[in-house]
Amino acid sequence: MFGKVLIANRGEIAVRVIRACREMGIRAVAVYSEADRKALHVLKADEAYAIGPAAATESYLRIDKIMDVARKSGAEAIHPGYGFLAENPELARACEAAGIVFIGPSATAMELMGSKTRAREAAIAAGVPVVPGTMEGVEDLEEALRIADSVGYPVMVKAAAGGGGKGLRLVRSPEEMPSAFRDARSEAENAFGDSEVYLEKYLKNPRHIEIQVLGDRHGNMVHLGERECSIQRRHQKVMEESPSPIVDEEMRERMGEAAVRAASAAGYYNAGTVEFLVDAQRNFYFLEMNTRLQVEHPVTESRTGLDLVKLQIRIAAGEPLPFRQDEIHFHGAALECRIYAEDPDNSFFPCPGLIRSLEVPSGPGVRDDGGVYAGWTVPVEYDPLLSKLVTWGATRAEAIERMRRALDEYHVGGIRTNLSLFQMILRFPDFLEGRLDTGLIDRLLAHESQWGVALGETSREALDLDHRRAAALAAAFHDAKQKAHGIPPSGTVDTSRWKTEGRRQLLRRASPRVRP
Repeated sequence: MFGKVLIANRGEIAVRVIRACREMGIRAVAVYSEADRKALHVLKADEAYAIGPAAATESYLRIDKIMDVARKSGAEAIHPGYGFLAENPELARACEAAGIVFIGPSATAMELMGSKTRAREAAIAAGVPVVPGTMEGVEDLEEALRIADSVGYPVMVKAAAGGGGKGLRLVRSPEEMPSAFRDARSEAENAFGDSEVYLEKYLKNPRHIEIQVLGDRHGNMVHLGERECSIQRRHQKVMEESPSPIVDEEMRERMGEAAVRAASAAGYYNAGTVEFLVDAQRNFYFLEMNTRLQVEHPVTESRTGLDLVKLQIRIAAGEPLPFRQDEIHFHGAALECRIYAEDPDNSFFPCPGLIRSLEVPSGPGVRDDGGVYAGWTVPVEYDPLLSKLVTWGATRAEAIERMRRALDEYHVGGIRTNLSLFQMILRFPDFLEGRLDTGLIDRLLAHESQWGVALGETSREALDLDHRRAAALAAAFHDAKQKAHGIPPSGTVDTSRWKTEGRRQLLRRASPRVRP
């Protein structure tokens, strides 16, 4: 087993990997930009190294700087987390050249499944159904128009190297194709350094269901069930759950087998996710494969009792999987909400800034994977994800009730968050009845008057609660300061010197991150 692992990432995923390393007796090495000098992952790591300015292109995306820190620190392996360099085969190759283990798949498998067009070809070769569309990149507008006419409108123009909704355009008619084709190529080039796009038949409001796969370097491959990822905004997942309300045991087995076939055909190992679109008739089609750990992996961990990050590390160290497919068991139901620093009342505009106070929910069946703390300033340079709130219950209904309770307990003072969005979703009849698809949030927004009143009331309630909490905090801090100077609270008499000194000691031991 490794003695030291470098985490080439930041935020909550870096904290998540650091925690796994600590439980395994592995020293964790963090890297940070100038904007992250006081970030939580830096504070929790055993060692931390600066790698450049706030801009990701000059820090977290610099393979040379990452490798330089790995050599300086003596790290034996690198965990990429997700995002940044997680699906960049050049990092895997740089690790191999330096004799450092990359905690992920091979560069070859990453290149094969990282390209949407090549991944579709691999899926077809493995007998996995795919959405009708092109098998290769589309070179020019004329070809795009010709293919769209044969497939039938509407179609999706998609970046071959894409992800996260970038390089993606819906085209409903030939008149929309020129601008959509141009914009998709431009966005793909800017986001991924690759302007290649392909065309795919558009499925109206499908379900987005993915299968977690896990393989070792000895030829063993299993699946860990499905995650329903249909609740999306602008093609970005915001909430996930498992099991999917539509997937029964027979469908789970078929989808799981298809995912294993697709991954095995690519010679894949370590953790990965095979994503499918599912139509109203419960037919599923291969969409893509994510060659890394997913943001929503805690949902699978909650249902299986497995630690995916630890398993990633063990696989990278050469260990075989410690179980077979028939030894994996699923228990209960789990939900995950992605808590962002953004304003639902203002088109979900990002809201970076100082977190003045923070109350994180806890209790039975509640898990919060966070990367921030009170006193931390959320930077403008990166994705504004604060944490991932996960609940587990014996049934879907219990998991939902726990999520409602956890959201009520959650408080982030000083900035706006999307907590009210999830409170609204959890009251929406379509969600409660399991009628999920990628258009669910659009249906919410379509009820403009209902949405406006409900979200406004939620926001006002949250604001009132913020004001009450702020007043209580201000009073508490004022009282603490008075006591620290030996001044008793108004209306009381306290002349005991040892009591005053005891209070001073308590204040000194309080977390230095909490500020009034």
